Amino acid sequence: MNLLNKTSNPAFTNYFFGGGNTKEKTMTVTGIFVKSMLSIILIIIISIGVWKLYSNGENIKWYGLGGMLAAIIISIVISVRQQWAHILVPLYAIAKGFFLGSMSVYAHAHFPNLPYQAIGITIVTFFVVLLLYQTRIIVVTKKLRSVIITVAASIFVIYIISWILSLFDIKVFIWGTSWPAIIFNIVAAIFASLSLLLDFDYIERHKNKSPKYKEWLATWGLLVTLVWLYAEILRLMRKLAIRF
Repeated sequence: MNLLNKTSNPAFTNYFFGGGNTKEKTMTVTGIFVKSMLSIILIIIISIGVWKLYSNGENIKWYGLGGMLAAIIISIVISVRQQWAHILVPLYAIAKGFFLGSMSVYAHAHFPNLPYQAIGITIVTFFVVLLLYQTRIIVVTKKLRSVIITVAASIFVIYIISWILSLFDIKVFIWGTSWPAIIFNIVAAIFASLSLLLDFDYIERHKNKSPKYKEWLATWGLLVTLVWLYAEILRLMRKLAIRF
């Protein structure tokens, strides 16, 4: 697969956006925007529900873990059954709602208003990166794309390995509040932001070309990046709050 057709986000690959012009309706930016907004609203609704469960004294630990595992499974299914995206992407949003809701509740319980601040920073970051891309202050070149893909993939591998080790009560440095852990978090947040550049670039190059139903796949890709960005910002802010 040509590197120019890859991004750090698994949703934006030629596997999903193969093919040229077709007679059917094609993918549009407006369609992606509408579907993305609906998915984000769904995540917010589920997160609020989790918040209320926590307020009623219910243990939400398993909601968070279940949401994370469900999101991973759904992502794998989307990868092999892209025609089901219109059903699977809303389910992915629901799963992420449980995961992010649990994460946000625990953060808010120890550091009030921290999730709201993280949401604000995520939104600002999204529009800043979009502005940088649209004005071509940052140009997505082959070299930049290669660096982002390599680093982002490495970060995900580290997270997966550390999560598996945590099942055996082996804690690695990235979960702590040491300076190496904070630096790792900063790097992860930066490359989560840069991944948006690749998503914007791919959408621009494939809009009005790919089949209409693949708007759901593009929506999924943006959700993956935005959820990653928010999670990294929230973790970083929590670590800084604990340390300082």
